[in-house]
Amino acid sequence: MAEPKRGGSGADSEGPEDRKPQSDEARSAFTPPAGVEQPEPPEEDSPTSEFAVPEGLTTGEYPIPPEVSGFDTPSTYSARNAPPAFTPAQGMPMVRLTKEAPWQDRMRTLLRMPVGDRPVPEPVQRHDEAGPAVPRVLDLTLRIGELLLAGGEGAEDVEAAMFGVSRAYGLDRCEPNVTFTLLSISYQPSLVEDPVTASRTVRRRGTDYTRLAAVYHLIDDITSPDTDVTLEEAYRTLAEIRRNRHPYPGWALTASSGLLAGAASVLVGGGPVVFLAAAVGAMLGDRLAWLCAGRGLPEFYQFLVAAMPPAAMGVALTLAPTTTMWDVRPSAVITGGLFALLPGRALVAGVQDGLTGYYITASARLLEVMYFFIAIVIGVLVVLYLGVQLDAELHAATALETVERPVTQILASMLLCFAFAILLQQQRNTVLMVTLNGGVAWIVYGAMHDVGEISAVASTAVAAGLVGLFGQLFSRYQYASALPYVTAAIGPLLPGSSTYFGLLGIAQNDLNQGLASLSTAAALSLAIAIGVNLGGEISRLFLKTPGAGRGASRRAAKRTRGF
Repeated sequence: MAEPKRGGSGADSEGPEDRKPQSDEARSAFTPPAGVEQPEPPEEDSPTSEFAVPEGLTTGEYPIPPEVSGFDTPSTYSARNAPPAFTPAQGMPMVRLTKEAPWQDRMRTLLRMPVGDRPVPEPVQRHDEAGPAVPRVLDLTLRIGELLLAGGEGAEDVEAAMFGVSRAYGLDRCEPNVTFTLLSISYQPSLVEDPVTASRTVRRRGTDYTRLAAVYHLIDDITSPDTDVTLEEAYRTLAEIRRNRHPYPGWALTASSGLLAGAASVLVGGGPVVFLAAAVGAMLGDRLAWLCAGRGLPEFYQFLVAAMPPAAMGVALTLAPTTTMWDVRPSAVITGGLFALLPGRALVAGVQDGLTGYYITASARLLEVMYFFIAIVIGVLVVLYLGVQLDAELHAATALETVERPVTQILASMLLCFAFAILLQQQRNTVLMVTLNGGVAWIVYGAMHDVGEISAVASTAVAAGLVGLFGQLFSRYQYASALPYVTAAIGPLLPGSSTYFGLLGIAQNDLNQGLASLSTAAALSLAIAIGVNLGGEISRLFLKTPGAGRGASRRAAKRTRGF
């Protein structure tokens, strides 16, 4: 048998059975097998980024080269002229909430902060393990806000009160919203849950500062960590506040309106007879207004009817034959009656809402003031027109004469504030302070206008600023609202004489003189409102810690009933 040939290399001569398989480390599972087309090797060692701009893509007119990264410094950047960073190098200013400050200041500070920057506080009032009863807390908050708004409180203060009550009961993600007649509040438990929204309409308004002070005391107890007021106790106290009777009877209010008109007539130069005539006319107007209110007529007609008796009294005294003998000034009688009707409270609240950014509520309040003023104008103009037709001697040039009797005028201004405070249903312990505040305001006005010969608008603004400053001090000392200490004190500064001169000029077909006087009255009204607001803001800026007044004594004990 022939032997096989041997030759060639050893590798070629090896058969398949002689080849040893390569280890797993010698080849990769991702290596294409033999016989499959091999891919081309990548041009770069590093893989491409998903942030790289695809080839051929352009933005605008100029193509972006592929090597430009979004993290590279822009070509227009200059380290020397770099724009300011979003967060300053020294950090953002921190808002400090002083625990000793009244709840109005603390809640107002939180309201003016962005929602994301507000600190999350611990609930002041305790609740069960299931958490706060959201519907009941929202309902209680809306009821408290309704009483405050109906009492004439500003929109920002109402929102601060609602915000404080909701946070005290554990609802920290609440957003209250206040308009002229509608209150709403929204609470969102978390970012993934639906918000809960409730609203309430304010249909009735009434001036009762005693009730307003009681509501403030309740809010002070709820927001204070030293007291324990459950929801049931808060509801019971709120019901007692609603059922609370007015501190003064009806006859006292009617007598106060007459006293206010008489004091105002003496303030502009009247004597004893003028005082008596103005008081009688104002009391008749007040009784007619009460009669219209009992019949359900709107406030517009109530103001219209209340303005007629004082004007009629002044015209009747002009036509009387004994007017010259008694040195009676009928114009002072009409002016005194206007002092009791001018809506100074609504005007101050409207301008304050506008200055604090609540423009919808401010517009509604100022529109209400305009309607009341038009009602007064119509009522007085009707009587003055009849007086002109009867040849009544009504002359704007000699209507009022400047009489320098400072002591009498100071006493008259204080008497006016005293009567105004009773008309506003204030607490008896606040009447004396507001009377002194009004007397100081008139002294400042007289010193600037009569002695210093400064314009009436500037003098009124400074005097009203002091009224707002002292009123805010009194309120912070008592942990209460500033309205009872401010509204009655601006009574002597109201533009009653300018309003009368404007109406008289219109009744006598002297439109230029009439419109000029009404413009002066509008300027004085704005000066009063802006001065009061500015004085209050100044007191909040420089006085952070209030005195140890009634609020401090209230915090010393736990109260669970009444107010």
